Amino acid sequence: MTAGERAGATPVLELVDVRKCFGDDVVLQGVSLTVPEHSVTVLIGASGSGKSTLLRCINQLERVDDGLILFDGQDVCDPRADVDDIRQRIGIVFQSFNLFPHMRVIDNITLALRKVHGVGKDEAEARALELLGRFSLADKAQQYPDRLSGGQQQRVAIVRALAVQPRLMLFDEVTSALDPVLVNEVLSAVRELRSEGMTMVIATHEMGFATQVADEVCFLAGGVIHERGTPEQVIDDPQDPDTREFLRRVREAGRL
Repeated sequence: MTAGERAGATPVLELVDVRKCFGDDVVLQGVSLTVPEHSVTVLIGASGSGKSTLLRCINQLERVDDGLILFDGQDVCDPRADVDDIRQRIGIVFQSFNLFPHMRVIDNITLALRKVHGVGKDEAEARALELLGRFSLADKAQQYPDRLSGGQQQRVAIVRALAVQPRLMLFDEVTSALDPVLVNEVLSAVRELRSEGMTMVIATHEMGFATQVADEVCFLAGGVIHERGTPEQVIDDPQDPDTREFLRRVREAGRL
């Protein structure tokens, strides 16, 4: 799909003036965002800027205080919306792997398929094995999570989210809990999803990765999107002073 075609289509996700507070702490202040089909939007910003909260609001793990979140044109903030149905169509992968330690890899992946989506055991396992193979994990299907490296566990978490065939994938700092040598394993998996056209919103501190995969980069600070544009515009030639200062610190830390 070309950029022009995407512009004329209903976006997969649209946020309009989204606000979220925790008590007196205003975490999101009127955030608006449009995510076309087959596009990748990357959220950058310091810890506490609102990136994770924004993802949790999209998936309705947190309810917004004001504004609209439209998923395929449906207002997911409407009290009448079927939140369980929405969550079944939006996959999310967190910083921590959240795998059940007492279950084999294949059981971790197929649990939601069987119990929530009503997929039969044979079909669920076939789908899981196909995905494990795609992410070079086919030989880990019968293992328990504690026998896997951190990078392998995070890839299993990605496979688990993909197994339900989501319309949209959210990634919340999926490499932050990993040893640096394992980071590329996970980033390669996300790059593969991009090549297949998966619509994604990604919060990350990996600026080089953002440059490689993003169609649009959004810099958040204080719950506000200060600057947005292509990676070349935002990361290579930022105009907003807060964006420039953030990226200066990132470069000093050797992260860009």
